[in-house]
Amino acid sequence: MTAFDVFERIADGLAMPDETRVLLGLAPVHPSGLDHLGPIGRAEMLAAYRSQADATPEIRKAASTARTIEILAVRGLGIIGMNDSLLRATVALNRPVFRALLLDPDSTAAERRAAEVGESHESFASGVSLCVARLRELRGQTGAQVEVYFYDMLPTWRVLALDNVQFVSAFGEEHEGHTSPMYKIAASAHGALHRGFRRFTDELRAQSRQVI
Repeated sequence: MTAFDVFERIADGLAMPDETRVLLGLAPVHPSGLDHLGPIGRAEMLAAYRSQADATPEIRKAASTARTIEILAVRGLGIIGMNDSLLRATVALNRPVFRALLLDPDSTAAERRAAEVGESHESFASGVSLCVARLRELRGQTGAQVEVYFYDMLPTWRVLALDNVQFVSAFGEEHEGHTSPMYKIAASAHGALHRGFRRFTDELRAQSRQVI
């Protein structure tokens, strides 16, 4: 049992209010009960996970019915590029509209990220190119609606948007997106997070170069 598990059990035992749980990074027990907070409205953060591995069942469940899947990643291999990737089987079977924002392998940002993770730029860039090639294959073999864009900025956010649900994590000097804490965020009439990430990814895609 990890320290996170112990902390969550203590919170459950103390019947900690949901607004406090959310502030501490724990999932609310009754999200709709947060409406009494007034202008905040219904809680946007539906769950918090230690990493993508813990969130995988929920991600795949949401993806199974999604009509549109959009990802903001670096290389995307663990999400869509390999046969056993997180979303590849779902996209191949259900053929939703799939859009990927990947880091431009020829950019200075790619050089910086390669240095952060201790790889050569050549090795790092080949990973992005491999994912693009596998996405071309996916489109050709299954007829899936695939779009791929290259952005040129140092990666910070990693976003998996499945219709109106987002799974968000962050890149850091010592963390890959799939190993950092991940948050499940839903659209809310008064919330800022979902709207902000949607606006950010839409604008980044508009400024990026489409390669597929």
